[in-house]
Amino acid sequence: MQLLERFPRETGREYALRTIKENIVNLNLAPGSQISENELAAEMGVSRTPVREALIELSKVKIIEIYPQKKSVVSLIDYNLVEEARFMRNLLECAVVELDCRMATEEDLRRLEENVRLQNFYLDNFYAETLMSLDNAFHQILFEVARKTQVFELMNNILIHFDRVRSMALSSVKNLKIVRDHEDIIQAIRENQPGKARELMEIHLSRYKIDAAAVREKYPDYFKAS
Repeated sequence: MQLLERFPRETGREYALRTIKENIVNLNLAPGSQISENELAAEMGVSRTPVREALIELSKVKIIEIYPQKKSVVSLIDYNLVEEARFMRNLLECAVVELDCRMATEEDLRRLEENVRLQNFYLDNFYAETLMSLDNAFHQILFEVARKTQVFELMNNILIHFDRVRSMALSSVKNLKIVRDHEDIIQAIRENQPGKARELMEIHLSRYKIDAAAVREKYPDYFKAS
């Protein structure tokens, strides 16, 4: 498991939740794998209680399956849940980019463009995990520009299902279109074209479907039977 740096004033539960989620998305805790509260607690340097609380929280969104007095397991990927997460993200992010067309300042556009410059650098050198992090940051900035940061946080609770597939797609296919989408979205925001920005975001958020066959071929044991 990859350990994350603990933030100042971050509680044990918050740290455990953030670390476990990150490792599930990055497949360090793979679908179908059994996990131990004791082992996770020891690795993160926290007690069992915050780890147990984090696992209970993740079980509420069906990413962890808890068998009392027995074990906890990282859920296999359920494409129905992936589609639910994509549906919610599509509704929210398309609305957000329309707001961004009206609300974005030059400083906001500069932040987005700097993020994309970094994406192109890591795409050329192909650091899949860093690309995933920058992709997440790009979309978070869009919500910040629209002053919808709480909506972004709430959306993230279910997006873990979608993000696992995104992570697999990035590691399976060097998809140039993802970064190009971001460049096109910025341009639509700069030109104050909300209809075009919405259309581009819809295309962007559907990219994982294109990679579905490659992802399933590379990770056949990670998915629930259709």
